[in-house]
Amino acid sequence: MIEVKNLYKRYHGPFGGDWVLKDVSFSIPRGISVGLVGRNGAGKSTLLRLLGGMDMPDKGSITQNCRVSWPIGLGVGFQGSMTGRQNVKFVARIHGGNSNINQIINFVQDFAEIGKAFDQPVKTYSSGMRSRLAFGLSLAFDFDVYLSDEATSVGDAAFRAKATQAFKDRIGDSSIIMVSHSTGILKDLCQAGIWLHQGQAIWYDKLDDAINDYHNSIGKLPT
Repeated sequence: MIEVKNLYKRYHGPFGGDWVLKDVSFSIPRGISVGLVGRNGAGKSTLLRLLGGMDMPDKGSITQNCRVSWPIGLGVGFQGSMTGRQNVKFVARIHGGNSNINQIINFVQDFAEIGKAFDQPVKTYSSGMRSRLAFGLSLAFDFDVYLSDEATSVGDAAFRAKATQAFKDRIGDSSIIMVSHSTGILKDLCQAGIWLHQGQAIWYDKLDDAINDYHNSIGKLPT
């Protein structure tokens, strides 16, 4: 289970900054996949970074009684001067994959489909190639919860279908917290929903209700 209590987050600039998330509290039960919806700038990617430990809240707490991935689609902290292969080996060691490093490397290389670039410095990659590498690397580990930020929109149609199927294959053993502008993908993979609106996170037991309220707020007919 993931429990968020009284969470606040804002980004400070030279003229201050408004709260992106204000006094946000919710609990995600084990085994429930959740779709995050909201306007651009509502804080969806920020919330994923916080859940994945890539950022820290200004106030409040996040309790995780499960293994949570980094946000797929945002990329991980790749070392630009190292190759894709070297980065994968490094992350595998950090996550305790010493006994099967070659298996992890082979899986990521096959899944990412970036060819010879796998042995070139990551700083030479396009954002799409980085996302493919991060996607494959995330799936190489058995997380209880996978975080996805538009990950299924990366690459060509064949790779997007492959990415979507990879998530479907993990549902049951794992769950997903997903940001996507495609409501079809959310409906395929998620049961519950969170609508991020004016700094608040509103929980819905049914994803369709979250999507409907979000669409009503922007004057768009639900699809």
